[in-house]
Formats: sequence, C-alpha cells, structure tokens
Amino acid sequence: MLFIEYPKCSTCKKAKCYLDNNKKEYVDRNIVLDNPNKDELKKWIKISGKNIQKFFNTSGIKYRELNLKEVLKDLSFDEKLDILASDGMLVKRPLLVLDDKVLIGYKETEWKDNI
Repeated sequence: MLFIEYPKCSTCKKAKCYLDNNKKEYVDRNIVLDNPNKDELKKWIKISGKNIQKFFNTSGIKYRELNLKEVLKDLSFDEKLDILASDGMLVKRPLLVLDDKVLIGYKETEWKDNI
C-alpha cells in the first residue's frame, strides 16, 4: 500500500494512526515533497472509478486562491490533470493506493471494508 499524506494534516494523522494501530504495512509519501505526477494521478483516477473532481482538495487554500471551483468547469480532463499534478496541496488527502483501488480521504468504515 502507498499512503500519501501531508504530515501536518489532522485527517492524515488519524489515517496513519489507523494503519499503525491495525499493523498495516505501507509506504509513506509526503505529498508536498513528492507530489504525484500526471501519470500516477491518471492511473489512480482510473483505478478509483471516481471523477477527477474527487481528487481535488476543495477545502484547501490553494484551491480557493486559484478559484478552481469556477476554473475547472470549462477544462478538459487533461487540463485538470495538469493542474492537479502541479502542486501536492491541490490533491485531496490522504490517498491510500492499493493494487486494485484507491481510497480518497479518510473514512474509517471505508478503510476497514477495503484494506
């Protein structure tokens, strides 16, 4: 499993605690120091079966500063992917990447059912 987090994020801390308490093995990746690239994001979006919009951190400062709520409406998938890959702070976190699924954000019941 690949656990992608922003270490200062309280939700990420809860998710990491869940993984540790349940003795799950994972590779930890700081989303700011090692931002997911376009190819990774494209693959994870496909595996997740979710719309690319679900991968945006809509509550983040950067998202609001760039007015992405309005900007994204008129962009193609590839253009959205370029924006998402440009800055780790735009990506919703934590992300948990498994072989056959990607969990976006932390919901304990969803994690229990899928890990």
